[in-house]
Amino acid sequence: MASTGTAHLRPPDEVLLRAEDLVQEFRVGRKGLRVHAVSGISIDVREGETLGLVGESGCGKTTTGRALLQMPPPVSGRVLLSGQDLTALHGEQMRKLRPKLQMIFQDPISSLNPRRRVKDIVSEPLNIWEIGADKSARYAKASELLEVVGLDSEQSMDRRPHEFSGGQCQRISIARALITDPKIVVCDEPVSALDVSVQASILNLLEDMKALYGLTLVFISHDLAVVKNVSDRVAVMYLGKICEVAPPDLLYSQPAHPYSSLLLQAIPSPDPDVVPNVSEVVGEPPSPVAPPSGCRFRTRCPRAAEVCATTEPVIREVGVDHFVACHFPLAPGEDLATSPCRRHPSPTRRGAGPH
Repeated sequence: MASTGTAHLRPPDEVLLRAEDLVQEFRVGRKGLRVHAVSGISIDVREGETLGLVGESGCGKTTTGRALLQMPPPVSGRVLLSGQDLTALHGEQMRKLRPKLQMIFQDPISSLNPRRRVKDIVSEPLNIWEIGADKSARYAKASELLEVVGLDSEQSMDRRPHEFSGGQCQRISIARALITDPKIVVCDEPVSALDVSVQASILNLLEDMKALYGLTLVFISHDLAVVKNVSDRVAVMYLGKICEVAPPDLLYSQPAHPYSSLLLQAIPSPDPDVVPNVSEVVGEPPSPVAPPSGCRFRTRCPRAAEVCATTEPVIREVGVDHFVACHFPLAPGEDLATSPCRRHPSPTRRGAGPH
């Protein structure tokens, strides 16, 4: 995050995948308007870890994951895989690295070709990159992986996706992603389309595959309870920006950014007798076509001040491995619900002022 600091990044030898000043925009309509989906973020993914990426719908999580894999390449910025700049590679150079970068999609059924048999779906990456001696060897590899992800290969190989449940289809998707022996896998909401009863089994499977194959995962989700259980670190996104990065236990017990605190307060409690203590949040998220100046959360933040409208906050360390981009972060033990601490309330919170 050149515009918001890079102090949270690790030395290059500790990092498998790194995004530097990543920008992704999309043109909309005929007036030259652009959606600012990802706006100059920097984040590293350490080898062997699971990095959780959370935020409400439309904040840029999936776009970030796709940009990391160059699908499509970002408008600007760099993505480094083991020090190699992926954004500088084109054509055959990038194609050779594709097997090491895989993705598990949100909807397991629509991500599988309904006309093809499972053995062809899972082995197709081997055909594309010409891995394996022949078709029989590729089918054998597909059969092996189907067994690893918990499916009976004899009963599965010749069937089509519509003959499986959603959870089984996601297992097929995981097998397809693993068949090229990837280094890093981006999991884009891999359990959000599944019944709660099967979510745990898929999450456990991902953990098992991570240990078995030495994977590094980027886990994208809006479900904070899920992210806490699977992640080694969590990055919180809001409107195309990263606003906080921390280990899950620290983030969930002592959130420093007001947005992180509000997200955690929104997690429903299973106890019907618990009365939620929720802070006020003003309005709806601004349009990514015309994001606010300064801090992008300041139009909804209960702690917003004039400086939030004029100066973008720099990401800085507030604890061990805990980084936040906020002018007025929460102190350890401070509760946003009971201590909003409005410092010089600004009219820009309700939409006035520069955008």
